[in-house]
Amino acid sequence: MKTSAQQSIIEGLHNWYRNAIRNSKYRWLVVFGSLLYLASPLDILPDVVPIIGWLDDGIIATLLVTEVSQLLFEQVNASKKKNRQEADVTDAATTTEQVVDVEAVAVS
Repeated sequence: MKTSAQQSIIEGLHNWYRNAIRNSKYRWLVVFGSLLYLASPLDILPDVVPIIGWLDDGIIATLLVTEVSQLLFEQVNASKKKNRQEADVTDAATTTEQVVDVEAVAVS
């Protein structure tokens, strides 16, 4: 069972990682640093210890994949929204060009 101190440390590290990867200035540094950490034989928990040694790598890999996929998802949604808005503007321009204002007069 996690104590509140452990939970706040984990949440703090997660928030730091998320903020660092979302900052465009540090994004690639964090991504490459994470990949380097995963490829490096030097770890916080040595990989020679079964299961426990793989925990830190699993956590870093999970954070990296989650955050990068979320960034890509947000970019795709933003580009779709932008394309939709451009299409709406184009549709509005073409529909106003096609409107013909006619005053009808009854003939007896």
